Amino acid sequence: MLATLRGEPTEMIPWVPRLDLWYNANKRAGTLPGKYKSATLADITDDLDWGYHAVIPQFKDIRDPADEVHRPLGIYNLWNMPYESKLENVAFEADYQGDETTVMYQTPVGSIRTGVLYDETMCRAGITISHITDHAIKSPQDYRAVGYIFDNTRVVPNYDGYEEFSNRVGDRGLATAFVSLAGSPMHLLQRELMPMDLFFFELHDNPDLLAECAESIGRYFERVLEVIAECPAEMVLFGANYDAMVTYPPFFREHILPWLSRFAEKLHQKGKFLLTHTDGENSGLLDYYLESGIDVADSVCPKPMTKLSLKQVRDHFAGRINIMGGIPSVCLLRDSMSDQEFDTHLERVFSDLGRGDHLILGISDTTPPAADFGRLKRVSDLVRRFGSVSPTP
Repeated sequence: MLATLRGEPTEMIPWVPRLDLWYNANKRAGTLPGKYKSATLADITDDLDWGYHAVIPQFKDIRDPADEVHRPLGIYNLWNMPYESKLENVAFEADYQGDETTVMYQTPVGSIRTGVLYDETMCRAGITISHITDHAIKSPQDYRAVGYIFDNTRVVPNYDGYEEFSNRVGDRGLATAFVSLAGSPMHLLQRELMPMDLFFFELHDNPDLLAECAESIGRYFERVLEVIAECPAEMVLFGANYDAMVTYPPFFREHILPWLSRFAEKLHQKGKFLLTHTDGENSGLLDYYLESGIDVADSVCPKPMTKLSLKQVRDHFAGRINIMGGIPSVCLLRDSMSDQEFDTHLERVFSDLGRGDHLILGISDTTPPAADFGRLKRVSDLVRRFGSVSPTP
């Protein structure tokens, strides 16, 4: 995988399907393939000689419930992250009632309440991230308290935790340092801190208040960047889930691109790769990915789930950005594609790969619980048949 990112020759295209939700759901249901009934996910990828996808964390793999109590703020303190966020001068109290968690925050400039849900249905589906039911910002009166919280959040290294994670992954894959699902302060406000419809109303009605709150979040992100720039990780995840309708091109250009560029520049100075999770409709966004300086477009999800084919994305990037993903998840579902349609799709994909360089092939966004395991093996067979990769000098 590292050789691919560096544009070096490899014995084969790395095949690194994301399997965590598939594994979690089928392990719980007792429906893993026969020989893997008692296997760990690492056991399965080892046995098949596939890469181990170590990009998106297991959000429920926590040491203590307190590690995810600030999830509605977009603040995580997972054991394997390279940094830890510590709220100071803020009183907060979590209330656990069945599947729901409510947190009350008290600051000198106001109080806010958040809530999340994590229930049996989500668990059965293999999902590990909770759903926000009560957003931190409900009205303009909440901006000051949210800004205060981020201005009073200290960032400290958790390099030992990351190194433990990296050692567990070993040479199976590339242990990616998780930083944030939001790719900028404004993106965090949009995707985590307030309902989507309210965000767009506020962007029109109260842009100055929104911008002021984003500045506080930005100062927090700057502190995060200083810590992760010194961490031992080779690749860093910052930002996820862009879409041409929600993070539409003008919004992306103004509010997300500058922060991706800032992170890319700093991480490149330290010899690190920047990965961002691009699993939505990317029409109109490809040029901005190039301009941002990111190294890896993770979970590129092409036709038939979006408008762009994998070839169109690869041709546009022209080796300047590495792609992870490329096989749409619906391809693995018999209800979505017949065997003939699946074979035809794969034939087209592999015929369009050219030299196969700057590509870590995987499933976009992730392997669904109902996936046909035989189809995953079929992709693996075609990867081996494709042979070695010699990038264009």
